[in-house]
Amino acid sequence: MTDTTLPLHELARESRMGAHGFETDAREIRRIDLADFDQRKAEISDQLWQAATDIGFFQLENHGIELAAAREAFAMTERFFALPDSVKAQYPLQKANNAGWESRAQVRPSTGTPDQKESYQITRPHMAPLWPTDEELAGFQATMLAFERQAWEVGMKVLSCFADKLGFDSDFFTRAHDPSAPDYQSTLRLLHYYAIPPEAQDKLELWRAGAHTDFDCLTLLFQRQGQGGLQVCPGKEMEAQAWTPIPPDEDVITCNIGDMLMRWSDDRLPSNFHRVRNPVPGEYMGPRYSLAFFCQANRNAMIEGPSKLYPAITAGEFLKQRVAANFKAY
Repeated sequence: MTDTTLPLHELARESRMGAHGFETDAREIRRIDLADFDQRKAEISDQLWQAATDIGFFQLENHGIELAAAREAFAMTERFFALPDSVKAQYPLQKANNAGWESRAQVRPSTGTPDQKESYQITRPHMAPLWPTDEELAGFQATMLAFERQAWEVGMKVLSCFADKLGFDSDFFTRAHDPSAPDYQSTLRLLHYYAIPPEAQDKLELWRAGAHTDFDCLTLLFQRQGQGGLQVCPGKEMEAQAWTPIPPDEDVITCNIGDMLMRWSDDRLPSNFHRVRNPVPGEYMGPRYSLAFFCQANRNAMIEGPSKLYPAITAGEFLKQRVAANFKAY
């Protein structure tokens, strides 16, 4: 039987990433223009590859999602999290399906403390019992599903560029992320980082989100103006713990490579550490909202790189092992 156990280096890195380190502006988070995508695809693919192999993070301009649509999704997100906990608790997280609501439940190996946030995961095939009613929040389901679909379309454009560069056919990753299939597991995650209470503003020992890599192929992150804190630490800076800030800009989508695509690319595309730090005195201390779309290949999709550096493994088994290994101590 072929051993499909995850390589140890994919599992051991995070526990070393709990230090504060220092912030640096030495690295550029590149902006890539997706305008005239079909005509400029080869040029865009080169730019994406350069940014992804260098830092693993990049930002998309002219991506095709109207700003009004993103703002509507954020407004609906804020309304959802404003619901009483007793209402949200009717829709608890189904861990096996990554769908539903949780609060202060995620403990990172890098920190050993709960992330100071609540979240609501939308994973299409598993949502039937998890939507708030129209009486609780009118229009929520339709708004969020429409936004999820738009994020999927942008994600598939980017992944088609990586497919070309890796020698797969252009639609390779689109087939692997088929939203009509029952084993679809891409997720739109609504995030609410709690406001910092006055009595804690001079302590701030807890992270809003501890250092971690994402488990997926590609993450698309939507941020709100003025609600910062996101930092990335490329592999070259891991030992020094040099963190590059990514200021929020609602006109772009911030993207990063995840562990799944790193394995699928035979480690050519790095999945790098990132975190959300607490604000420092003098900065905005209110709540922080963000929307993250995780392009995660369907459970039965087979992950095998062009040069077969690692044994083939299904995306479902990859995520199962990755989550179990990452959180087993907690």
